[in-house]
Amino acid sequence: MPVTTAVRIGLGVVGAGLLMSGVATLASGQPGFALYPILLGLIALGIAYFEQARYGARRGRTDATVAGLRRTDEVFVDPTTGQKTRVWVDPASGQREYRRDA
Repeated sequence: MPVTTAVRIGLGVVGAGLLMSGVATLASGQPGFALYPILLGLIALGIAYFEQARYGARRGRTDATVAGLRRTDEVFVDPTTGQKTRVWVDPASGQREYRRDA
């Protein structure tokens, strides 16, 4: 599992825990103490969700499922994973994607 996925999952778990503890505190009749855990939980869950939607959307798809991407000759060794990585580019937007190269 990539580190970014683990961090995203961890952030979601922490956010859900904070949200649940805030709701439990609110249910126990202490609304003043419930505000911060609820807000922090919602923020953490929002960050995890939007990070996945923005950066994880194309991860794991095959060449055939990502229309418009073009393979480039740019290849490098990813310093984080140590694996050979190829750059793919969307000519319309200029957006770059990095994929493990076989």
